[in-house]
Amino acid sequence: MPNSTSPSAAADSLLRHPAFVQFWCSRIASGFGFQMLSVAVGWQVYAITGRAFDLGLIGLVQFIPSVLLALPAGHVADQFERRRVVLLGQIVEWTAIVLLAALTFSGRIHEAGILALVFVIGVAKAFESPSMQSLLPALVPPALLPRAVAVSGSAFQMATILGPAVGGLLYAAGPGVVYLSAAALYLVAATTMAMLRYEQAPPRREPATLKTLFAGVHFIRERKDVLGVISLDLFAVLLGGATALLPIFARDILHTGPWGLGLLRAAPAVGALLMSLWLARHELQRRVGMIMFASVAGFGVATLVFAVSSTLWLSLVALFALGAFDMVSMVIRGALVQLDTPDAMRGRVSAVNSIFINTSNQLGEFESGMLAAWLGAVGSAVVGGLGTLVVVGLWMGMFPGLRRRQKLHMETATDDAQAAGDTL
Repeated sequence: MPNSTSPSAAADSLLRHPAFVQFWCSRIASGFGFQMLSVAVGWQVYAITGRAFDLGLIGLVQFIPSVLLALPAGHVADQFERRRVVLLGQIVEWTAIVLLAALTFSGRIHEAGILALVFVIGVAKAFESPSMQSLLPALVPPALLPRAVAVSGSAFQMATILGPAVGGLLYAAGPGVVYLSAAALYLVAATTMAMLRYEQAPPRREPATLKTLFAGVHFIRERKDVLGVISLDLFAVLLGGATALLPIFARDILHTGPWGLGLLRAAPAVGALLMSLWLARHELQRRVGMIMFASVAGFGVATLVFAVSSTLWLSLVALFALGAFDMVSMVIRGALVQLDTPDAMRGRVSAVNSIFINTSNQLGEFESGMLAAWLGAVGSAVVGGLGTLVVVGLWMGMFPGLRRRQKLHMETATDDAQAAGDTL
């Protein structure tokens, strides 16, 4: 079970690592900027065209590079200095946002131009993401990594909760103002990243070959625990995508308006944020495998409660719990994958993991929508919750080593030797 530490001790332990503080500041600044950007782009495109289909195109032009470039981006993360890859990505994104602002203020903005610049941002993010994920183990000692993952996750959740709200308020002054504000945040992120210095030595670089390009896939296939946590995340998110149906639940089942929909959308992020802050002060020391499986099962149960709820307050509680359970499993999965992966492989493994995450998010929304068309929103959410519980049961049987896992870090010298032998 988690081992409690005092809040001051938890904060001090991470604050004593300036590289992590700089990483966290850079991530929260770019996260806020991206969430504000997302609101402005969506509103502006819809204001120009008036077509809901074009809102889907915004997601498509980001999804395509995130999947097609994932493996090359992972290889880049392991071939070049990761801090510089992240920095270059942030600079490219900043440039695209500045162009969006310039075109908006000049009155020369149009849908094709917005989509083209969003595509550029998607390409930059495809390369930035695996390098950003792989940076964290080089910034703190292994013992602090789970806590660092939780605190890093809190930055993402805060950006998810507050970024759209701030972007929406600033949009009253015009989309150009939102773009300039997002650009300023990205400039802060890039400046902070430029000042970051590693605490751990960078990994040995390997010659670029076709074999090394696919090394992340081979590594995950051989490491059963890593394969288990990544595939569990894929199927749990694929089946548990009830949040994609929130507009239907808000209007037709809970009989609430836009304000209620806003509360429903915020509830999972609030639960995840509070849980991430709790995990930052409590160390997971025993039975992490069972805690992870229990958390994913809790995610499924919360989905079921949300599906059958007909009152707003119970739905909010269920979504709050859903976000909290998801954060527990996310922290365990993230730390376990990073700790079980040799540093020279982390970029490529993170890239493969990102393919799973992006695919499950997109297909999960599609699966929920299709089931809702056949069974209704409630039926779709019920099937998703039950399916998540079935997946947990199957994975506990298929990955007994993961079920019996006691600690996040490798527990024996044999594991270390196996990890080293798996490096291509």
